[in-house]
Amino acid sequence: MSRIARKFRKWTVDVLDLPRDLMFDLPRLTLIGGKQLYIENHRGVIHFSPQELHLELSHGTMEVEGKGLVIKAIMPDEVFVEGTILGIKYRGTEDEQ
Repeated sequence: MSRIARKFRKWTVDVLDLPRDLMFDLPRLTLIGGKQLYIENHRGVIHFSPQELHLELSHGTMEVEGKGLVIKAIMPDEVFVEGTILGIKYRGTEDEQ
């Protein structure tokens, strides 16, 4: 994304008071008690096992570490995971500001 486009989006978000995840296509996570995780705005599952979930994002990847992970529901841009969530890592692209 060009610098001018980023500045315009930032200005739009600030002026119209819009959620940043909506305008910048960022992931939105909802963690409930370390047992349930709901992730919105993903682009697909890269890897899944009972200990790890790797998701492709529009700007990088996300890694979820845990025990007994189970995908309860998966939609084109949403995924719902249950199990013991031990860690979440976001690896963005370098061109993000």
